[in-house]
Amino acid sequence: MLFSLRELVQWLDFATFEIFVHLLALLVFSVLLALRADGLVPGLSWWNVFVPFFATIVSVRLSQDAEKRLAVLTVLSLKFVFEMLLCQKLAEQTGERWFGLITFPVFILPQLLMIQACRVN
Repeated sequence: MLFSLRELVQWLDFATFEIFVHLLALLVFSVLLALRADGLVPGLSWWNVFVPFFATIVSVRLSQDAEKRLAVLTVLSLKFVFEMLLCQKLAEQTGERWFGLITFPVFILPQLLMIQACRVN
């Protein structure tokens, strides 16, 4: 295993239940993505495929102190921006959006994780 559950909880400042919710959303997204890619459900749009990920954005706990809440909100907002840009690119099928622009928030997330890991250790 790459990371232990204790390390993930400590670095990401997510509770174990929140990690479970994100993994469950990833599973539902994978099933919907396979259905959409194979064309088995004709009325399924890209916006409906990404609904499980959009639903996990609300997992910010307001009872945390301001510094932790800001870190979690930053990670979730970068994830949300990536998902919105990707969903717009897939739904519109136009060449206006460059994939480098779409994946830019994803390149920032590992750097933030490394900084958080160094702060914790």
